[in-house]
Amino acid sequence: MRTWSFSSAGALFFGRNAVRVHLRDAVERLGAKRAFVVTDSILVKAGLYAQTTEPLAALGVAFEKFDRVTPEPGAELVRECAAAARAFNPDVIVGLGGGSNMDTAKLVALLLAHGGDPLDYTGDCRVPGPVKPLVCVPTTAGTGSEVSAAAVFTDTSNHIKVSCLSPFLRPAFAIVDPLFTVSCPPKVTADSGIDALTHAIEGFCAVANDDFPLPSGERTVYQGKNPLADAMAREAIQLVGKFLRRAVKDGNDLEARDGMALAATLGGLAFSNAGVALVHAMEYPVGGAVHVSHGAGNGLLLPFVMEFNRPKARHTLAQLPALLGEPGADAVEIVTKMRADIGTPLRLRDIGVKEEMLPGFAEKAFSIKRLMRVNPRMPQSADEILGIYRAAF
Repeated sequence: MRTWSFSSAGALFFGRNAVRVHLRDAVERLGAKRAFVVTDSILVKAGLYAQTTEPLAALGVAFEKFDRVTPEPGAELVRECAAAARAFNPDVIVGLGGGSNMDTAKLVALLLAHGGDPLDYTGDCRVPGPVKPLVCVPTTAGTGSEVSAAAVFTDTSNHIKVSCLSPFLRPAFAIVDPLFTVSCPPKVTADSGIDALTHAIEGFCAVANDDFPLPSGERTVYQGKNPLADAMAREAIQLVGKFLRRAVKDGNDLEARDGMALAATLGGLAFSNAGVALVHAMEYPVGGAVHVSHGAGNGLLLPFVMEFNRPKARHTLAQLPALLGEPGADAVEIVTKMRADIGTPLRLRDIGVKEEMLPGFAEKAFSIKRLMRVNPRMPQSADEILGIYRAAF
């Protein structure tokens, strides 16, 4: 057996009122006196920024906010946020929000520590050392960014989402408070929840660690399936099957909010060690072109990639129906129906994709080798990926 490892945030606090109870402790342990909070205007209006900064004020920590993060942020917005943070000169960066906010916070922490431009660090393991200390507080249940080593943003000049992967991007503290997701509207709950399922399924169905095709001399965050990532993925899949529909139907269902918050964090732990694969590679050019949310794009493509993977992933796919609470059913059919039940988009044409875009998407997706090699069935050509896009169109 090849050696494998497992990494997470430096420390994880989970539970209702975790922000009120534990944020102060996290900041004290970091010795921080100045905090820069990366968030968005919606969360300021919803009162979550105030709830987050209340413990900071009680501790006497000076804080400043950047509340202009938008979904699927572009490189220019990251640069603006980093400039504002640099002017404030913080000791700690707090990422408050969904994946876009937390990923922007990670990139700001990186730029404050090492300078340069966010596009300088795209790809695997290109961050030269530790970043400014990070605390991440999710307000959606989906991305798992609070525990992951990835930061995704949009290269607007090339119309594609890109990712920076580095063990140095894992937050020092992740504080997951399910109550912070209660104000999340049904669409965002659905999009983020199907994203959590995608992370868990891709991590669970990844190529085995023993067979992971890493070229000699290359470093990577992802390493293929291993027993600990599998355990996290299984539990995340079970939780999504039990609670996602409930959370979308009734945002005040606190048991469902608890379950989905845990599913997202476990999915983040699974994928950020085992890896994500072809679904993500295919979503990056789609999202960059039509600006669909990352979760909705992933959820749309997920069952079509599962079908493509079936010849090489029969054993893992066969385990999914029981985990999703529907033993004896077909995994692809369950996921397809779940998307319809929660109202996420079902076809590429539904999100503004034109058929003539598909060949370009396939070429871009095929070029993302760091994700191709995680997939249980390695696409041999852009034409194979084009076939999946056409099936999803």
